[in-house]
Amino acid sequence: MDYIKAFIIGGAICVVVQIVMDNTKLMPGRIMVILVCLGALLGSVGLYEPFTKWAGAGATVPLSGFGNSLFKGIKEAIDKDGLLGLFKGGLTATSAGISGALIFSYIASWIFNPKMKD
Repeated sequence: MDYIKAFIIGGAICVVVQIVMDNTKLMPGRIMVILVCLGALLGSVGLYEPFTKWAGAGATVPLSGFGNSLFKGIKEAIDKDGLLGLFKGGLTATSAGISGALIFSYIASWIFNPKMKD
């Protein structure tokens, strides 16, 4: 049942984002930034954690979950290291995801031979 709930919640987030993409002139990069900032904002006011507990991976996998992870990492690092935590907390908390994205995109570039658009 957890897998079904995660699929439905994650899919619902994707549907909302697709509707926004289709009905506005926002570029995909800006929408991605909005999602990350929205996740961080909802995490900062304490709303994302209960949503994550209820939705599971459906809430943690999308970009809003990445924003929440950034916020949690920064918050913990500031509590531990003070002002220095502001600069290193987010990267520490999300380093595995960032590294995975870089490594797998590099491997994909070997396989698919990317080209620049004209």
